[in-house]
Order: sequence, then structure tokens, then C-alpha cells
Amino acid sequence: MKLLLVEDHQDIAGIIFDFFEMKGYTLDYANNGQHGYELGCDNFYDLIILDVMLPRMDGFTVCQKLREHGIDTPILMLTARDTREDTLEGFSQGADDYLVKPFDLEILEARIKALTRRRQGNTANNVLTFDKLKLNLNEHTVSRDDCCFSLNPTLFTILKLMMVRAPKVVAKEEIISALWGDDEPEGNVLRSHIYQLRNQIDKPFKHAYIKTIPKVGYQLITEEDK
Repeated sequence: MKLLLVEDHQDIAGIIFDFFEMKGYTLDYANNGQHGYELGCDNFYDLIILDVMLPRMDGFTVCQKLREHGIDTPILMLTARDTREDTLEGFSQGADDYLVKPFDLEILEARIKALTRRRQGNTANNVLTFDKLKLNLNEHTVSRDDCCFSLNPTLFTILKLMMVRAPKVVAKEEIISALWGDDEPEGNVLRSHIYQLRNQIDKPFKHAYIKTIPKVGYQLITEEDK
């Protein structure tokens, strides 16, 4: 699971990082609202942990702008102010949950898991759809027309990321980060995986869904967009 933490308090951020990295999570970090907003727009995350009191842009504004930008990633807001008004303000700007400092890290993790499960449950039968492509999140299979293909974990991760972000372009760096973190293999391994994915979902058909954006990344397109 990949999380974005937007928190300007270094000690709190360090504690959260240590706890979740030990449990196998991947985290990106921003110490101000503007940077957090930019990361939230440019990358895919399973969930965003967003502090309210931030320099350069407060958490309420970050949440509002992310929603206006079309980002539907679950957002859990953190605050040191336990007031009814703050809680209502957070939800009104598009937050999915609210946690008051100081908090128990295991409670934070439990809420993160609940929010991400709820997000998956919002897709009918845990299936992502783009045009005639259907990706089953439970079975790791993709279907197109009457054909169904099993995907290995790498191809599944690539296609899931592209379908979640569609029709936006997914940067090569984002795919590499989702697959390998900071341990990218040598050579152009990503191109090889894209080739394998194309062989399964595009090659047998007239229309190719996967479009290469030179020097940037990849995008799913419909036949009408071609």
C-alpha cells in the first residue's frame, strides 16, 4: 500500500514513517500543503494522511483543491484541535475520516485499512472498468470482449494503476515506483513488461488501448480518442 503523508511536524512524521515502513507500507512525504497538493495530483496513492495546520496551504484547502482536481483518493485528516467546527469543515471539503492528535498508531492503521477496503468496495464486485476492459481486483484477471487473461503481479499492478488513473497519462517514474520503489532493476525492464501487457490485452484486437507518450509514460485510450 502506498501512502502520502502531509505533516509539517517532523517528530510526528518520523514516528508515522517508522511505524508504517516497518509494516511494509511505502510512503511519500510533504512538509507543507503546497507540496502535498502537488504530490497528490501527480502520483497515485492508496490513501493520503493530511494534517490540518500546514504552512503554505492549510489541510482544508489541500483537500478541497484535490477534490476539485478530480482526485478521489481517500483522505484521512489529522488535527490537534478537537472541535466540532473543524471536524465538520474537514468533511465538507471532501475528507473521508478525521483523527485527533495525539492518536494511537494502530488505530490510525485500522482506519486506513477500513478506508481502503471501503474504496475497493465501491467498485462493483471489485472490478475496474475502462471501455471494454474489465480488471478483476480479487482474481487478478482482465477481460476484453469474450476473452479473459490471467495477469502476473507485475502486469496486474501496471494495468491497475493505468485504469485507476485513466484517461490521464501515468508517468514512467510512477509505474517504476509502484513496482520497485527505489530498487529499479537495471536496463529498460519496464518497456519489456509493457510489451507483455500489450501482447495480452491489445495484440489480438483491432484497437490498442495502451498508448505510449514519448519520454513521459503511458495512457489508456478508447477507440474514439485515437
